[in-house]
Amino acid sequence: MAGNILKHAFLTFRVIFDMFVDFLFSLYWEGRRQPIPDLEKRHAVLAESACSLAAKIRKQELRSEELVTFCIERIKAVNPILNAVTDERFEDALKEAREIDKAIENGQPKEYFEKRPFLGVPFTAKESHAVAGMLHTLGILARKHVRAPEDAECVRLLREAGAIPVAVTNVPEINKWQETRNMVFGQTNNPYHTGRTVGGSSGGEAALAAALACPISLCSDIGGSTRMPGFYCGLFALNPTAGHTNLKGSALRTGKETSSMASIGFVSKHCEDLAPLTTIVAAERAPLLQLERKINVQNLKFYYVETAEDLRVSPVSSDLRKAMKRVVEQLSTGAESPRPYHHRGFAHMLSLWRHWMTREVDSFPRLLANNQGEANGLIELAKKTVGYSQYTLAAILKLLDEQVVPAVDPQWAESLTQDLSDDLIKKLGSDGVLLFPSAPAPAPYHYSLYLRPFNFAYWGVFNALRFPAAQVPLGVNADGIPLGLQVVAAPRQDALCLAVAAHIGTFVPPCKIH
Repeated sequence: MAGNILKHAFLTFRVIFDMFVDFLFSLYWEGRRQPIPDLEKRHAVLAESACSLAAKIRKQELRSEELVTFCIERIKAVNPILNAVTDERFEDALKEAREIDKAIENGQPKEYFEKRPFLGVPFTAKESHAVAGMLHTLGILARKHVRAPEDAECVRLLREAGAIPVAVTNVPEINKWQETRNMVFGQTNNPYHTGRTVGGSSGGEAALAAALACPISLCSDIGGSTRMPGFYCGLFALNPTAGHTNLKGSALRTGKETSSMASIGFVSKHCEDLAPLTTIVAAERAPLLQLERKINVQNLKFYYVETAEDLRVSPVSSDLRKAMKRVVEQLSTGAESPRPYHHRGFAHMLSLWRHWMTREVDSFPRLLANNQGEANGLIELAKKTVGYSQYTLAAILKLLDEQVVPAVDPQWAESLTQDLSDDLIKKLGSDGVLLFPSAPAPAPYHYSLYLRPFNFAYWGVFNALRFPAAQVPLGVNADGIPLGLQVVAAPRQDALCLAVAAHIGTFVPPCKIH
């Protein structure tokens, strides 16, 4: 009884605290909101899916050079506002596009196109993916001038599928923060509201994709890094079942890791792009994900969670609760009405993710120092107070989390993770999904997440479980900020996530399309 009273009192305090934080930051950022340019009529094809554009190029209804040109022009129009691009290869991309157009004009056998499903379609990649010849800083000053000697495996596979890289985009330091900001390139802004975050770590990708600047956006996810920017920027996103995409060349990984929570993924305006793109980066493991499986959404089982009970994250806002309620009502017309789901593991989302991060092969303190020794959180915090640290406060807080905050009890965390995983797999099976909040609130104001540093746990818990999860856009709220939720399935049931996402989701652009 006393425990429940204290819990409700604390939650009430958190609601009031979050309202105060939002009000405080709004006083500064609302006056600095800057709209992005509308999409010109001549650029209207940029609103189409990558699949549609690839089909038009194959049929010679659209030239690759023309599409790449539109992409470059749109990037130049929006990037001064968004600050998403960290390096570009515009001239090389145009040259490659011309070569593709010439090859198509000369005639090619059916097999040529089958091996290149995205022939002539431009793409961008987060800068932590190595793209040969381009900056590969990972957002740290020690790598400010480092260029990638070769492509990351996911980039190589996209190129092999015919896609053309045009630029790389901004990330937080070593991909480890909920905002895309670093000491090398600065801060990336949200196209729906430039005073709000794009999330992290694939923030530059999501900003360009939502701004209708590029058809394909190559991301990765270890704690929400694909789904978080997807949510904050109103996009579809898929984090596939862990262990099915090769991480070689991404954030300096070798690709030989035996186990990792991380996966390669994509954000997109169109859900239809996610399965074929994931198939490409999953390569020989793609059949295991059953992405081509035909799904009748009406026959699925649905479970939902309105809000988790982890007291270290903010309560879910009324906007997102209402969005969840609308989806539950929409799906109640199927064979079975959605049922609420509860498990004590969701009261410990952050702790579970923190534990499983200790099982990853890479070391954040070493990577932050560019593998030349280790960065020390306490020393860097002292240096930051006098303006001498080369890292952002977010990176220093991550260091302190690893080096000062006590570790999670491994036996408890692994037992609870297993219990949650087993229960969900039993409930969901091969024909069920879980609807789960994306975050406590829509895109927060810049810097406000320093006061709410654990809210990413709504995404991170599914990394810890190694379950596939799709981010689904559900329009925008009264302030024009994107809403959404996650659709989660059992391992290797990725097709279920995408089928439900396509059924309930909708992308609303941040500007007019003429």
